[in-house]
Amino acid sequence: MFEINGQDAKSFLQGLVTSDVETLGDGQAAHAGLLTPQGKIMFDFFIVGQVDGFLIDCATSQIDELVKRLGFYKLRAQVEITVRPNLTVAASWGQKCDSHQGLLIVDDPRLAAMGQRIIADKADLEPLSNAQPDDYHLHRIITGIPDTVDIGSSLCFPHEANFDLLGGVSFTKGCYVGQEVVSRMQHRGTARSRIMPVTFDGKIGEPNAEIRAGGKKVGHMLSVVYNHGLALVRLDRAKSARDASELIEADGKALNLIKPQWATFDI
Repeated sequence: MFEINGQDAKSFLQGLVTSDVETLGDGQAAHAGLLTPQGKIMFDFFIVGQVDGFLIDCATSQIDELVKRLGFYKLRAQVEITVRPNLTVAASWGQKCDSHQGLLIVDDPRLAAMGQRIIADKADLEPLSNAQPDDYHLHRIITGIPDTVDIGSSLCFPHEANFDLLGGVSFTKGCYVGQEVVSRMQHRGTARSRIMPVTFDGKIGEPNAEIRAGGKKVGHMLSVVYNHGLALVRLDRAKSARDASELIEADGKALNLIKPQWATFDI
């Protein structure tokens, strides 16, 4: 986790990320991405508004590279980037968390069902935790919410990761890196692949297992917890397989593709 402060912090982020941060108030969060010029997601993260800047909540594995990449764009902007290794994050869902001294509690901006994100010093947060990481991952997988581990870096477009449906991209703000590609996909409706939940019997042991139907590749598996998973699926090929009553499978297991309640795309 790190902070971005300085008099140009807002305009600096506004010109780079997919979400609109202009109206982000203190304690409000947005989900956003930093894209390649070709429109693919390099990094995804949460931006939390603060009185004097922004807190960036991202995957620990990506902090160093994201800070470095933002530094490339800094130029003469009056911006300071400060890593906060003492801070960590937890998730809470099912009921609202009460305010607690030392905790920064923000609503998850992607979907109400994802609850809240709690940011605090590790020493303050650990005694309050009563769940395991798999509990969170199972919840988001069933809900159909991809995370950094699914999105990767420079592998998929915002529409494929459902940023357009989960508030991760603004179509009314000004320019940002990769915006032309994202706008084109939105207006032409050319998002052929989407991340969606799947269920299966047994266990899928092969990482990123290929999904096939009728001898054709339909997509590949992403996160898996128990018999639930997320998969990046070509919608047209999945539809053709269903229309032809062909088995859709991965790692020898039959898959049931599930359309999330919030989704507007058809399978």
